[in-house]
Amino acid sequence: MTTIGLRRMAPRDPAEGHRAASPLELLFDLVFVVAVGFAATNLHEIEAEGHVSSAVVAYAMVFFAIWWAWLNFSWFATSFDTDDWLYRVTTFVQMAGVLVLAAGVHAAMTEGDFTVPVIGYVVMRLAMVAQWLRVAVSSPRYRRTALRYAVGIVVVQVLWVGMLALPEGSTAWAFPVLVLLEVLVPPIAEGTGETTPWHTHHIAERYALFTLIVLGEGLVASANAVIDGIAEADHLASLLVLAAAGLVIVAGLWWIYFSREQHDHIRNLPSALVFGYGHYFVFAAAGALPAGIEVAVSADAGEAELSHATVAATVAVPVALFVLAIWALALRPSLSAGWNATVVVLAVAVLATITVPDVSLVATAVLVAGIVVVLEVAERRPGTRRVQ
Repeated sequence: MTTIGLRRMAPRDPAEGHRAASPLELLFDLVFVVAVGFAATNLHEIEAEGHVSSAVVAYAMVFFAIWWAWLNFSWFATSFDTDDWLYRVTTFVQMAGVLVLAAGVHAAMTEGDFTVPVIGYVVMRLAMVAQWLRVAVSSPRYRRTALRYAVGIVVVQVLWVGMLALPEGSTAWAFPVLVLLEVLVPPIAEGTGETTPWHTHHIAERYALFTLIVLGEGLVASANAVIDGIAEADHLASLLVLAAAGLVIVAGLWWIYFSREQHDHIRNLPSALVFGYGHYFVFAAAGALPAGIEVAVSADAGEAELSHATVAATVAVPVALFVLAIWALALRPSLSAGWNATVVVLAVAVLATITVPDVSLVATAVLVAGIVVVLEVAERRPGTRRVQ
């Protein structure tokens, strides 16, 4: 330790026992949930006004910025969490960037103005550059990897800022290009340098905790249905049904996500990229579900300018996406062909509930419960597991 209280940013032991999320990581997650909550709220409001397709696209774009910054910090922390004062301060700077990004979510999703979100995003990413430069100075073994990360992140941030100067309407094509460049930085840095040492149990826990927090937003949406029902007595019965169905869906998705261990799916760089990147769909779907429940509540009160089928889709699509994503990432290797087919068929059946919008939410809840039963039965029957 130096005289100013800094530790050498050496890699953490990937086999370290009892490694768990730190209080700083938990606080970091809570700050990100603020941004996710703002995105979900705006998704609900825009969908309720009848602009579903534009709402989904805007949500997907904003959610990428939130998720990507969270992902990069989480994977960095599992390898190089020194927890000294400079590490903490740098992390707080990233949190400040999240709050700036959250402040601009409404303008980005309703007006297509990404100025404030880009500023917040760049603050988060440049703080990440500072962390990688510390690694480059402290750990000769990982210097090449760290410098590749730092250079790659800086170059892409310059391009994000440059996007703001493009003519109006250019975001539609510039955003996907910049997203592609962002997601290429880790495989280039890790693939051409020394691969950073991940603690697989720790990273799986980090993903699980974030999933819990995002799913919790769905419980809030269900609670709002009950609150609205009490305020509007003439809609009490239908809103209680919506609330109950929402609770069953959220509880079922939680059960599905945690039905199998996930750390063993992070074996090497390709599998880590699949696991890490694939969770975008898990998190985005979980974040969109509360908006769908709120849309259903608004529709029941006659406040949503949507068809019944579209209202049903705002819940059914996120649920089906969540199930299919976690099935592909974590469930599939543990199930036999028959059980895999059953889970996929039930997930597709969730999408099919859009064709019966009057009972879609209840049917979705029943199907999610059915998937839980399938996974529990498959877990207990001998000979149903297979090794990938």
